[in-house]
Amino acid sequence: MSESNEADLVQMVVDEDTCIGGGVCEMLEAETFLLDDDTVIATVIGTGRLPLARAEILVDRCPGRAISFTDIEPAGEGVGESK
Repeated sequence: MSESNEADLVQMVVDEDTCIGGGVCEMLEAETFLLDDDTVIATVIGTGRLPLARAEILVDRCPGRAISFTDIEPAGEGVGESK
């Protein structure tokens, strides 16, 4: 497996109100998603970062359409800064 460039990575997000607990995300990316045993809702774990191509596959395969992703802000941007 080839290493991804930081620019190719995106931040995964789960909409907990939309998640139906199908577990496909955890099955495909166990190091990025965890299905809670009590709530049966997926959450993002670890860094939550995946290569864009892999993220698109997860979004497409989520049966509840609860998974999305956002761009990762470069260091030095974000809180307290405006563009």
